[in-house]
Amino acid sequence: MAKDTEGGSFSAKDYHDPPPAPLIDAAELTKWSFYRALIAEFIATLLFLYITVLTVIGYKSQVDGADPCGGVGILGIAWAFGGMIFVLVYCTAGISGGHINPAVTFGLFLARKVSLIRALMYMVAQCLGAICGVGLVKAFHSAYYKRYGGGANTLADGFSTGVGLGAEIIGTFVLVYTVFSATDPKRSARDSHVPVLAPLPIGFAVFMVHLATIPITGTGINPARSLGAAVIFNDKKAWDDQWIFWVGPFIGAAIAAFYHQFILRAGAIKALGSFRSHPTN
Repeated sequence: MAKDTEGGSFSAKDYHDPPPAPLIDAAELTKWSFYRALIAEFIATLLFLYITVLTVIGYKSQVDGADPCGGVGILGIAWAFGGMIFVLVYCTAGISGGHINPAVTFGLFLARKVSLIRALMYMVAQCLGAICGVGLVKAFHSAYYKRYGGGANTLADGFSTGVGLGAEIIGTFVLVYTVFSATDPKRSARDSHVPVLAPLPIGFAVFMVHLATIPITGTGINPARSLGAAVIFNDKKAWDDQWIFWVGPFIGAAIAAFYHQFILRAGAIKALGSFRSHPTN
């Protein structure tokens, strides 16, 4: 089997890197597959918020005035977030790519995996799905929704804004870096016989990040998740801290995209080599 080597005698590859997505692809707007992908992102984000926020509120109601070790605990909440991402990415990857997160979409856009039109429309669908998902939680669990914080992301007491922002940047970097690694064409070609390979590490990354950052910010790493909870809960603290859950994830996603594309995949070196091999007169 041919290997991809830098500067070696074997240059043939046993995988294919797809061409960069066009920046503006108006033709997408005429395709049913595009709107099907938007619906998939909307429904997936709705289900994600419904299950996870309901888990958070249910846990808080179980331990209120009772055994603090009762309920699912932080470990169970982290599993709810990671497990739902695993399930939903598995279900929607073949339709929309299974982003379910504006930060993931932003990172993939920077890496030229999706067009600007698709990226923007995905983000809108994700945010609307998140709002509807939390709306269902409030409708079904109205007795506890307001009392237990509505699942909204806020900076925990005792932590500075810089710490919260840093936690969101690093947490999102871990997630988006995992997305790039799990969906790398080189890895996909080698492990195509394992259909759950990509969703599993992505879901597990979400699980691990939640374990680390729930005590700091409640763990956003997904602007749609934070926005949906803030819109329905509509609390001043949630709105005051909202910028952290957009700026942090977008910075983390940008760093992950740069790191994977230009460092790990040697994009900068390949671009320089291409430039040197085609000198201008």
